[in-house]
Amino acid sequence: MKNLLFIIALFSFSYTFTQQVKDNDPKAQSILDKLSQKMKGLKSFQIEFSASIKNQSTGTNQSEIGKGWVKGNKYCATYGDNTVISNGIKSWTVVKEDKAIYQADVDDKESDGINPKKLMTIWETGFKNKYDHEDAFNGEKVHIIQLFPKDPKKVEYHTITIYVAKDNLELKKAVMKSKDGSVMTYTLNKLIENPDIEDAKFVVDIKKYPGFKIVKN
Repeated sequence: MKNLLFIIALFSFSYTFTQQVKDNDPKAQSILDKLSQKMKGLKSFQIEFSASIKNQSTGTNQSEIGKGWVKGNKYCATYGDNTVISNGIKSWTVVKEDKAIYQADVDDKESDGINPKKLMTIWETGFKNKYDHEDAFNGEKVHIIQLFPKDPKKVEYHTITIYVAKDNLELKKAVMKSKDGSVMTYTLNKLIENPDIEDAKFVVDIKKYPGFKIVKN
């Protein structure tokens, strides 16, 4: 489950950061409020992304390609050989390496922490913010905003930097830096707004995984 644990860490931004800022930056907050409003206004969305974690001192250099589908409170996401599915009541994490399907309630923070919807609104919980500067990323003008945790005593990270497209208010990139020197990077490659997604997408089909054991948390 090593690669899955890496993805869980990447998707748990909103619970794990460490530097205090007294007040939110009005310019940053305005941009983030508009982005939140846009994402919450979507009935469904689909994303394609790449994610990596690097640490020069330990020689860590991992990367994964992923896809995610969200419809209301339901979601499905794939990360390398792993798949996470939730129908809003239960979630199932399919780990090919373990030949196992881990089942949990969606209010379990670890399993729900890898909901793609949370990644697309990571700034909403537990952070202060500061507008940094405007720059270019992949040929687009972007706002660069720094996020810092409200409770620095309980966490192991110090900064998350997000890149927001200036023209269409779309999250393009997020970079997390931890105190141990690890750098986790998420890059959004594609966002499809309001696609038609069948509800069957959000329920695990056991028949597709012959020989896999069911592990209930």
